[in-house]
Amino acid sequence: MKLYENLNKNFISGEWRDGQGETTYEVKNPYNDEVLQEIKMASKEDIDEAYKSAEQAKKKWAKFNPFERSSIMEKAVQIIDARREEFVNHLIREGGSSHLKANVEIDFVIAITREAASFPLRMSGEIVPSLIPGKENRIYRSPLGVVGVIGPFNFPMYLAMRSVAPALAVGNGVVLKPDDQTAVTGGILLAKVFEEAGLPKGVFNVVVPNIEDIGDAFVEHPIPRLISFTGSTPVGRHIGEICGRNIKKVALELGGNNPLVVLEDAKVENAVNSALFGKFMHNGQICMAINRIIVHKDIYEEFVEKFVEKAKKIKVGNPSEKDNLIGPLINRQAIDRILEQIESAKEQGAEVVLEGKVEGNVMHPYILTGSNDVATAQNEMFGPVATIISAESDEEAIRIANDTPFGLSGAVHAGSPERGVEVAKQITSGMVHVNDQSVNDEPLIAFGGEKASGLGRFGGKWSLEEFTTVQWISVQTEERENPFHTDYLE
Repeated sequence: MKLYENLNKNFISGEWRDGQGETTYEVKNPYNDEVLQEIKMASKEDIDEAYKSAEQAKKKWAKFNPFERSSIMEKAVQIIDARREEFVNHLIREGGSSHLKANVEIDFVIAITREAASFPLRMSGEIVPSLIPGKENRIYRSPLGVVGVIGPFNFPMYLAMRSVAPALAVGNGVVLKPDDQTAVTGGILLAKVFEEAGLPKGVFNVVVPNIEDIGDAFVEHPIPRLISFTGSTPVGRHIGEICGRNIKKVALELGGNNPLVVLEDAKVENAVNSALFGKFMHNGQICMAINRIIVHKDIYEEFVEKFVEKAKKIKVGNPSEKDNLIGPLINRQAIDRILEQIESAKEQGAEVVLEGKVEGNVMHPYILTGSNDVATAQNEMFGPVATIISAESDEEAIRIANDTPFGLSGAVHAGSPERGVEVAKQITSGMVHVNDQSVNDEPLIAFGGEKASGLGRFGGKWSLEEFTTVQWISVQTEERENPFHTDYLE
């Protein structure tokens, strides 16, 4: 199978072309700064054309036979599966993914696209009884129209496809704006897949603009009826404000400050293994990654000792080497931000029990102990840094877990699964996993957060709900009596 070529173009109206913006962006390998692509960036005019193209093309696309739409989505699944090795290589080089993480991401992409392939056959309506004699109430489900998707850099292919595949499958037009740093894996490759799968021209568009040039044009444009955004809470709040002013739907998956609570009867070894995966998978650059580890005082010292001992053994370095589980962060700015937070935490009384080192854009694990008030516990690190906190009781552990503006994911380790569930139910979070770690996602399950971690849910029937709308049409089959009938008039 021939590898995809020309991965430096925007995809607008079914055509591959340079953007009309004034900026050229260099997509770099974060491990060695190798320039992978030079992309001529899109302008406001390109964004306008992309949305208009999606608006026009979706009219025909929405009327496709549902089995035909489903078949195109299934074809996309087959293409992704066949090109796994190619896509894994791009994820490693462009985003610094380890082999493990890149393959997990492709698994997620395949799973959500396969689930979306069922959506065209699940666009059912219903007939509902009426209070009015002789009336029939019909509820029709239909696509929203056009959806704008803004993707992040950390799981670029999956977190774009999580919105793109369901939105397309139900009959919407879509315009995708990937993160500049991962424009290929987060957007361009997806356009290649759907082009090869036979999606009609214009239905799906990918634009890579310079935000400084376009400002809020992608969100403010009048055509999209929903903006789906995955990224930071401050940006998500801004997008939500714009959508509110313009009466658009918004789906937001934002930041997290996810706790792992370890109760005194938990199996320490299992909890440590969960913490290693949940903290250091993809270098901690996951919205669901464990940020704080809250351990009962009776097993606190044992947990810290074992966690530090095992963290020291994690292989770190070039992600192209299969044994390395921690590679580079996305850029140097991320490392500088994290180091500042570590210094602040130390000044606030935290102790560094494992001091990592920095080599280029690669950061080795850092582990701190301290209170929930230190900077590394208060802020989402989005890097290989963990803060371990001692708790006197279940009640204190729950209080600490909830002492954050965020509520995305979390985990609880307990000797009894049911005890773990009772604690989990008291944590204000969209997702909590018992005797597991916090990094979980499945195509049939509701994914999303509470509080400052976002709005809406992705996955399964919840995605079907997010990317469609319903219309009530009533049919009066018998003449309806009413006060204005001629029999009541003088």
